[in-house]
Amino acid sequence: MNIHEYVAKLIFKKVNIKIPESYVADSPEEAAEKAKIIGKPVAVKSQVLSGGRGKAGGILFADTPEEAAERTEELFQKEIQGEKVTKVLIEEKITDKLDEYYISIILDRNAKKPLIMASTAGGMDIEQVAKETPEKIVRQYIEPLDEFMPYQARNIALEMGVPSSEISGIGNIIWKLYQAFESYDATVAEINPLIKTSEGFIAADAKMAIDDDAFFRQTRLKEFEEFKDEKFAYVKLDGDIAVIGNGAGLTLTGMDLIEYYGEKPATFLDVGGGSSEKNITRALELVHQNENVKVIFINVLGGITRADDVAHAIVNVANESIKKRPIVIRLTGTNEEEGQRILRENNISFETSMEKAAKKAVALLREME
Repeated sequence: MNIHEYVAKLIFKKVNIKIPESYVADSPEEAAEKAKIIGKPVAVKSQVLSGGRGKAGGILFADTPEEAAERTEELFQKEIQGEKVTKVLIEEKITDKLDEYYISIILDRNAKKPLIMASTAGGMDIEQVAKETPEKIVRQYIEPLDEFMPYQARNIALEMGVPSSEISGIGNIIWKLYQAFESYDATVAEINPLIKTSEGFIAADAKMAIDDDAFFRQTRLKEFEEFKDEKFAYVKLDGDIAVIGNGAGLTLTGMDLIEYYGEKPATFLDVGGGSSEKNITRALELVHQNENVKVIFINVLGGITRADDVAHAIVNVANESIKKRPIVIRLTGTNEEEGQRILRENNISFETSMEKAAKKAVALLREME
């Protein structure tokens, strides 16, 4: 589960990694208020989960609170990789830059170990660095059952080739980042860039993803607004048919059927086994933001999730969405009779067979081509 930058930074702050002064804003007016509190030029950063935010114009700058409001309004008119901007981070613009570094920790599932990667080429696209100058990236696996010690982090900093005066400071950041990675059951924890200023190091950007299977025990995350509502797993793919299911296995099976019948899925979107009407509505809205999607396939076998909740959510968005993209529904399980009645009364067709629904979705796509 990817989390927004502002939440990742709050986690970093909890492990004493310094971050810029920043505040979340949901409106241009609030952005102006937060910029006024900071009292300096600010960066206005769109809070989206998709990558490529900077290249897509998702980060703007403002010298005054009035400009911060204007830049926020600009961003709210944008979509970044199909995701509409509804929230921004108003953050102190860092002008005191002496150097930039890259530090990340990922869970390498093949090796079954965390992998620390660090580089003096901070601020750059790390894939480009890996391709053009791979020698600039230090890689170090960590034994998950052993305690990661501060001296090991300093050794990584030393291997990076940073000045001797910076080894302790950068090593300390690497060690703290690992504490956040481990204690929050992360699969990714990244700072790019880590900026050296005259007053020390500061995480100018932050990226984290939390292991879905460990979310149940991460009760600390409930303190963040990000996790007060139900969430779901969402991955964009290269096809044309969005697949929404309640449960990873059911969603993957729906995707397999789409491929079996000769087309490719556009999304993996698992709303979870106990999703509410609100959560399903939000999932449908998110899929509609993806320009690649031509047909939507909803594959629900209700257990904890109730079929009538699913039906209500579909009715909530159906009038507008069906005009744009056809929706194919497979709906069975808990309260299925009520759910199917709701769909019939609103003249929305459905299937009870997953195979028939997948085949129908593929047929609709081909009619559009």
